[in-house]
Amino acid sequence: MFNEYINFSIGSFKHRKMRSFLTVIGIFIGIASVVALLSISQGMQDSIEEQFEQFGTDKIIIMSRAGGFNGPPGLNTIAKIISEDDVDEIRKNKGISKVSYMITRNSIVKFKSETKFLQIWALPADKDSREMIMDMQGFDVADGREIDEDDKYKTVVGSMIRDAIFDKDVDIRNKIEINGKSFEVVGIMAPIGNQADDSSIAIPLDTMRDLFDIDEEVSVIFAQVKEGLDPNEVAEDLEDDLRDFRGEDEDEETFQVMTNEQLQAQVGDIIGLVQAVIIGIAGISLIVGAVGIMNTMYTTVLERTKEIGIMKAIGARNNDVLSIFLIESGLIGLVGGGIGCVLGIIMAIGVEVAIAGSGFIPLKASITPELIGGVLLFSFVVGAVSGVFPAKKASEMNPVDALRHE
Repeated sequence: MFNEYINFSIGSFKHRKMRSFLTVIGIFIGIASVVALLSISQGMQDSIEEQFEQFGTDKIIIMSRAGGFNGPPGLNTIAKIISEDDVDEIRKNKGISKVSYMITRNSIVKFKSETKFLQIWALPADKDSREMIMDMQGFDVADGREIDEDDKYKTVVGSMIRDAIFDKDVDIRNKIEINGKSFEVVGIMAPIGNQADDSSIAIPLDTMRDLFDIDEEVSVIFAQVKEGLDPNEVAEDLEDDLRDFRGEDEDEETFQVMTNEQLQAQVGDIIGLVQAVIIGIAGISLIVGAVGIMNTMYTTVLERTKEIGIMKAIGARNNDVLSIFLIESGLIGLVGGGIGCVLGIIMAIGVEVAIAGSGFIPLKASITPELIGGVLLFSFVVGAVSGVFPAKKASEMNPVDALRHE
């Protein structure tokens, strides 16, 4: 019996191809938006989580509330800066096994006759601190060598500096000018996968302080928690220590202490909010599509009044008529959902390819069977629900009145 309902509904759908197609437009636009944007945002979240895993769950980040890794030069001076004194205080904490830090600035960089504005970063001279950050950030020298403790005007550049940032390729032993000083390129980083890191330049820390007239300030501190301890508990203890050391009251700190888990939660909240907005916007389109299905089904009921009367006259029950029209409206929603899924996948892959070409952030659209299956089921339900009232009206028709309808 159910197969007969399906065949009957498909026949009606084919008989009114143009009207059915115009009806599904409102559905597949919304579904395409949902599939494309959710797969992109989920792919972005997966990529970020992968980077956090590389960062390590036992790491704690300490930085000024006024700026972060990539803030504009001088931004940290708006609030009380973090400094090497804070680094020394963090080393005293019993829950911390290792501490390192970075300094970052944005600067004018010249190569040949070209000028760019790029990010410069520097690490401490000691090998352990340098290797800690290199591992956490995924930095790896692919060509040449790392910066040594005795280097002064030497630099290691990101992979995009070599062949993408400047018109001419930058190679080992070339000279580049940073903030008016000439540096020799001694190494080139392996690609990391995002434009910010792949277009950055590393120089010795002491050279950075001289070049940009930086005294004790640091941009960000990394602390590694001792094995077996809870990073969140150590972070709370560390926050108390720094608050006392800096003479600051609770909730008025000019610094922030964050664990890997807290950073992931913040990113997850932001992406979740974006996804909610996406679904809300797409929902408006789906509501319009649902109204279109309802309108189409009401028209179909009017056109097929005599046909309904014949079905009921030869023994069709109210539930049979109701099922036929509900399946037909659900089928309209399902077709719209199927077209929307195909378009959404094409859009998501297009965005993935475009972003991969730009080198800005690593991203692979997350198109899962669960997403596609859920969207198709939702499309069918939207269609079926939209057809409830027209189907109910059809099922309650008096067969005699229906047969006399012109």
